Amino acid sequence: MNRLRFGSLAVAVAFGLQSAPAQQPYQVLDHWKIGGTGGWDYLLADSAAHRLYVTHNSRVEVLDTQTGAAVGAISGLKGTHGVALDDAGQFGYISDGGANAVVVFDRKTLATVATIPAGTNPDGITFEPVTKTVWAFNGRSNNVTVIDTASRSVIATIALPGKPEFPQPDGQGHVFANIEDKNSIVALDSRTKALTATWKLSNCESPSGLAIDRAHSQLFAVCDEKKMAVVDTKTGKQVGTAAIGDGPDAAAFDPKHQLAFASSGDGVLTVVDTSSGFKTIESLPTMKGARTMAYDEAADRAYVVSAEMGARPAATAANPRPRPAILPDTFQVLVIGRK
Repeated sequence: MNRLRFGSLAVAVAFGLQSAPAQQPYQVLDHWKIGGTGGWDYLLADSAAHRLYVTHNSRVEVLDTQTGAAVGAISGLKGTHGVALDDAGQFGYISDGGANAVVVFDRKTLATVATIPAGTNPDGITFEPVTKTVWAFNGRSNNVTVIDTASRSVIATIALPGKPEFPQPDGQGHVFANIEDKNSIVALDSRTKALTATWKLSNCESPSGLAIDRAHSQLFAVCDEKKMAVVDTKTGKQVGTAAIGDGPDAAAFDPKHQLAFASSGDGVLTVVDTSSGFKTIESLPTMKGARTMAYDEAADRAYVVSAEMGARPAATAANPRPRPAILPDTFQVLVIGRK
């Protein structure tokens, strides 16, 4: 995943975030404590089932989004990154990067039902509804593993031009993904299992999180240097940019209100109005390290996660940018909604 970047909100504002207008629609409504130890990565909201899936070290925590209570967990994993859900409400799929595998679980019982070998360090993962396939993007082998959900077998491995980050399907048989180390987005055809285009991003370094507006054929890629790039999925052209926080790692889109979101490690959730020139309308303080996010369209709520941090270890030749230690039992979800 994209590296953490910690900085003060004052610095973020001073160096490029647009000031929000008087109307700032979102606020932090609640904090749900998860606790435990270790790091985290992607999270995913299931609106219909009122569940939130949070990858947390060797587990996936499952919370009730109506109460914040723990439903259970999928455990026994080695290093979780992302979760994808089928469109039948039956199974979920976890990219277990530490095991180089995709783990299939029953969404009712949370029991593991299959483990499917993938590439090296599967990270971003998505379900493609036209072909009923799961796409696991492998961060260290620079390829994508395509899994048939009926047979639970690998049916294709597609080479990519660099290190993939977050993917998004368009619901019409195409899958898009950021290529972090090449500052680009790739387009893939789910029917032919082939890479069809690579689009270079302009002034958008290390793209990580990716959201999609399917109705208007637009992608929102969040990048370093506090930028969000807007790309047309039909042409690959970059049609706009927006100012966001520092050290982003996730993006989301609200089709009802035409808003794009970016969560960043400096502790800011940025809200961008996509209907009027991609203007930043809010820069909501959250919590340092809250770089990943899920958005629940039905509830119009965003969820970010973070923990309190201890001292940063001294830099070494092997680890020139060490991360601060995560304090035990401080891991939590911040619930963000309208006032």
